[in-house]
Amino acid sequence: MIYLDNAATTRMRDEVLDKMLPYMTESYGNPSSGYGLARETKKAIDDARETIRGIIGAEKTSEILFTSSGTESDNTAIKGIMSREGRDREAVTSSYEHHAVLNSFASLEDKGYTVRYLRPNGIGIIEPDLLEQAVTETTSLVSIMYVNNETGSINNIKELSARAHQKGAVFHTDAVQAVGHLNINVKDLGVDMLSASAHKFYGPKGIGFLYVRDGVRYDSLMDGGSQERGKRAGTENVAAIVGMAEALRLAADELEREKIRLKDLKRDLAGRLLREFPCAVINGSVEENMPGILNVSFTGKRNDMMVARLDMEGICVSAGAACTAGTTDHSHVLTAIGLTEERTASAVRFSFGRYNTKKDIDVLMDVLRKVL
Repeated sequence: MIYLDNAATTRMRDEVLDKMLPYMTESYGNPSSGYGLARETKKAIDDARETIRGIIGAEKTSEILFTSSGTESDNTAIKGIMSREGRDREAVTSSYEHHAVLNSFASLEDKGYTVRYLRPNGIGIIEPDLLEQAVTETTSLVSIMYVNNETGSINNIKELSARAHQKGAVFHTDAVQAVGHLNINVKDLGVDMLSASAHKFYGPKGIGFLYVRDGVRYDSLMDGGSQERGKRAGTENVAAIVGMAEALRLAADELEREKIRLKDLKRDLAGRLLREFPCAVINGSVEENMPGILNVSFTGKRNDMMVARLDMEGICVSAGAACTAGTTDHSHVLTAIGLTEERTASAVRFSFGRYNTKKDIDVLMDVLRKVL
C-alpha cells in the first residue's frame, strides 16, 4: 500500500505509541483523584501541557485546553464565544472552511445569529482588505482557517487577525492542517484562539487542543466535572494527551527538514503530471502552498472513479475532505475559489507525509498511466 492521504490522517509514530502505553496499563489513575497513582497521571498531563505551550509560543499553560478533536476545538471556540456575546452580535468566516467550522456557524444561524461569509480569491487565499470590509463594530468573532485542507493554501493569519482586532473582534483560526507542519507562534500571529488535532501530525486520533489567549472569555460546551479549569468536563484522556504532546515535540524537531523534503516530492509529482498528462491541471500554487498537499484536476475524468481505481492498485488518495466522503456533492472548497464543475468533479488530492518517498511517486506515476 502507498498512502498519499496524510491530510486526512497520519500514521501514528512508534515513539508516540511507546510513550502512551504506560498510561493505559500501569499509570492508569484518574488525574482528579488524590492518591499517588492519580498524581502520576496529573503530572503527565501538566508536562504535556507545558510541552505544547512551549512549541506554539503561548505564555501560560492555562491557555492550552485539551479536547477530543479539532472539531470539538472549533465548536468550542465558535459557539463558546458567540453564545456568550448574544444574538445581537455578528460573526465573520469564509466559505471554504472545514465543515467543523461551517456547520458550527450554520447551527448558530439556525438560532438567529448573523454570519458573514468571505470568498477566497482564485488561489485560495482570504484577502485582508476583504476581511476588513466585512468586520464591523458589531462583529464579535472572526474565524479563518490557517491552511486549507483540500488545496493547501496558506492564509496570512497575522495580518488577518490584526485587521479583526482593529474592530475589536476575537480572532480564531482552525490550524488543524498547520500545527506540526509550520512554525507557529501564537503571540506573533496575534490569534486569540487556535484549534489543533493530534492525528494530523502522527499522534493518536480522538485528542486535540484549543489555545485560548489569557483573558478571552467564552462559554463551555460540556457540563459535568471541573476538569480543564471548569471549561471542558470529562475525565482526561491521559494516554492520548501524552501521545499528542510527544507527537508535536517530534514534529517540531523535524519540521524544517520535512518541509524541504515534502516540497521536493510535491514539485516532482506536479512536474511529472503536467508533462505526461495533458488533462492534468494544478489547483492552487505548487510553491506557495503547504509542502505536503497537491490538488490536481484530471479534466474529463471522474474523481470518484479515479480514487476507486487507485485504491484497487493499492494507492490511497482522496477526492476532498475525509469528512465529506460518501456524499455526491463536489468540493465546496474548489467551488468557492471559482473552479468550474468540470474541474471540481475531476479533482484529486495527493497529500504526503513523513513515510512517503520518491519511490512512491514513481509507482504512482506508473499506476496513473494505466488508470487514466
